[in-house]
Amino acid sequence: MPTTFLPAVATAIVAALAVGIAGSAAAGIFKCMEGNAPVYQDHPCPPGKELRNFDTDPPEVSVIPFREVPPLPPSTFAPKPVKPPPVAKPDKKASVAAGVDPAQRKFIVPGMTEGEVVARIGAPDMTGGSRGSKSYRWSYLPVPADAKTITTVVFDYGKVILVERKVVN
Repeated sequence: MPTTFLPAVATAIVAALAVGIAGSAAAGIFKCMEGNAPVYQDHPCPPGKELRNFDTDPPEVSVIPFREVPPLPPSTFAPKPVKPPPVAKPDKKASVAAGVDPAQRKFIVPGMTEGEVVARIGAPDMTGGSRGSKSYRWSYLPVPADAKTITTVVFDYGKVILVERKVVN
């Protein structure tokens, strides 16, 4: 190996290190005005456009002291059981007297809410399942205005999903 090769390699390494150090030392953050908006860049601003040089004017740091807060008691997070209100079983005569028309039973369709059903045809004569469960059913027995027909309405999460009307003798 020639002896001139080693000094050339050493010179190249020293030059590369000098360029790397000089490049990283010159890097900074400058806040400049461009149009009507501030712009942050890594090279100096044009004359008259500099708003802030973070190398010479670093931002202030605000420190909020840590204050330990005692934990809340576990009972705060415990869910309280919700008991659904009982479904009252009204008398058929009371439903008719309250202005409910049993002939409207044939107009109950899927998608109606529980409240719409009660408003239209009154409270059921019989219920199956519970209001707190996913699915439950209401049954309406025959009355003179809807003779010989049992109407069963099936609910899923408070919405009608099925209406069955059976004629009985």
